[in-house]
Amino acid sequence: MRYRTLAGGQGPEVSALCLGLLPFGTTVDETTAFAILDRFAEAGGTYVDTANNYAAWVPGGTGDESELLLGRWLHRRGARDRTVVATKVGARPPVGSTAVWPNAWEGLSAKVIEAGIEGSLRRLGTDHVDVYYAHVEDRDVPMAETVQAFADVVRGGSTRVLGCSNHAAWRVGAARQYAADHGLPGYTCVQQRYTYLWPVPGGEWGAQWYARDDMQDLVASNDDMTLMAYGPLMSGAYTRTDKELLAQYDHALSHRRLEVLREVAAESGATPNQVVLAWQMGGALPVVPVVGVSSLAQLEEALGAVELDLDPELRARLDAV
Repeated sequence: MRYRTLAGGQGPEVSALCLGLLPFGTTVDETTAFAILDRFAEAGGTYVDTANNYAAWVPGGTGDESELLLGRWLHRRGARDRTVVATKVGARPPVGSTAVWPNAWEGLSAKVIEAGIEGSLRRLGTDHVDVYYAHVEDRDVPMAETVQAFADVVRGGSTRVLGCSNHAAWRVGAARQYAADHGLPGYTCVQQRYTYLWPVPGGEWGAQWYARDDMQDLVASNDDMTLMAYGPLMSGAYTRTDKELLAQYDHALSHRRLEVLREVAAESGATPNQVVLAWQMGGALPVVPVVGVSSLAQLEEALGAVELDLDPELRARLDAV
C-alpha cells in the first residue's frame, strides 16, 4: 500500500485508496462487508468513507446502516486506532419526512451539523471522526453559519479535518476564504464524482457534482487540498458488458478515450479499472480514489492498481485524448 497525508501535511496519513462503504449494511451483507474490510486492512488500507445517510434510499433503509456496520467492525477488530474514518452530514432524510435523498435532505444548518456529528459518533462507537464532510451544498443556509458550525465540530475535538462533497467550486473557494478571514478551519478535502472519462458539457448530475476544470484548478492551486474521487470506476462500466455508460459520459470523446484506455491496459498488463485508478493516484493532481466494491474479487482488482506505475509515455497517451 502507498500513503499520502491530508490537509497539506497537517492531517492524518491515509492509504492511497479509500474504501467507500455506501452499500455496506444494506445491499452488501455484514459477512461480506466484514470480509472486505478485513482484506482491505490486511493489504494496508487505512482510509474508509461513509455517511449518515447510507443507504436511506434502499427499501427499508434508514441511513444508519453503513455507520452502524463500520462501528461494529471497528469494535470487534479493535481497529479504530489504525483506521482513518470519514463520514458526512447534510443529506440525511429530514426528521419526520417520508421523502428520501435526492428528493429531500436535511441541509447544513448549525442545528443539523451539531446533531449529525453526535449521531455519527454514537453509531460509529467512537469519540471522533478523522474527516467530516458537508455532504451536499445548501444554499438556503448562510455560508457563515455552516462554516462556523463545522469549526465548532473541530473545536470540540469531534473531528480533525473538514471536507465538502457535491459542492460547486466557487462555493468551496468562498467557504475557504470566509474561514481564512475569520481564523477558522476550512475545507481541505473535496469529494466529487471524478473518473477518466469527461462528462458531456452541461451534463446534469442533480445533487452530485463532477470535479470539472474549475474544481481541479482549485485543488491544484492550494497545497492543503486533496480531491477524493468517487465513482472512479463508473459502477463497472469500464469492464462489464452488462453496464452501459451513464448518459452524461456517452459521447464521441468518451468512446475515443475508452479505446486509448483499453490499449494502455493491454500494453501495461493491467485491467482498464486498474489503469483508471493508477492514472488518478499517480497524476500531478492530489487524488485519492474512493472505491466502492461489493465483493473480494472487486477489491483485489482495485488493490492491484496501487503498485501500478504508468509509464510516462502511456500516461501522456491517456492525457492527450
